[in-house]
Amino acid sequence: MNQSTNKGTALITGASSGIGATYAQRLAKRGYDLLLVARDQQRLDGLAENLRQASGVKVEVLRADLTDSADLQRVEQRLRTDPSISMLVNNAGVAINGTLAEADAAKVNTLIQLNIVALTHLSAAAAASFGTAGRGSIINIASVVALIPEMFNAVYSASKAYVLSLTQTMQAEVSSLGVRVQAVLPGVTRTEIWERSGMDASVLPAEMIMEVGDMVDAALAGFDQGELVTIPSLPDAADWQALVTARTKLGPNLSRNQAAARYS
Repeated sequence: MNQSTNKGTALITGASSGIGATYAQRLAKRGYDLLLVARDQQRLDGLAENLRQASGVKVEVLRADLTDSADLQRVEQRLRTDPSISMLVNNAGVAINGTLAEADAAKVNTLIQLNIVALTHLSAAAAASFGTAGRGSIINIASVVALIPEMFNAVYSASKAYVLSLTQTMQAEVSSLGVRVQAVLPGVTRTEIWERSGMDASVLPAEMIMEVGDMVDAALAGFDQGELVTIPSLPDAADWQALVTARTKLGPNLSRNQAAARYS
């Protein structure tokens, strides 16, 4: 049974499977109506019907390929004009395998369009709409590779670093308007992204791979606790705070009118 009937609608991208579908299930239980966005109409319809029966919330599906400018614009416009939408979960994303020098240019463009451009457009639309309403939440799914880019390939890691940076900046821009933002940094999560990108997750140690339900539950717990950045597998939040403190300490010396003496 859902907890409430007045939480508004959560728009979830990449909602047909994996992390997106799990967010849909969890948010339905919390009482959110749902607007599910993905490319796979059949999967969307099946998930929507299951969620209606299980939770009793309203579920709408919107088939869209967010790498297509017309489809992206439709979703963006919906965010700007539908006052019932109170949460955006920017989950849609892809990964590619291999080094930058080896990368297929078309696949790189698709990744940038989905992981960066689409997420940015939708975040902007949600920030504008939610800011005007004085309420709303934006959850951006990044990755721990934003913090350890050397561990993965350049394009994917850089795209997730962008998501983290964008979310941190948005916090400074929209928090005073009553809008909440969260960046979720999962580690390796058992989803279809591995197979789709040509990578084999089975070669990784089992202790590195988190089940998708556990990951989303931890992310939502972090959301409930008011975290700006949630790293589901990090045992001690003080480790993240230490990194933030070290970065902040750099601040006064990052822009001065003279080069550091060590460069003289």
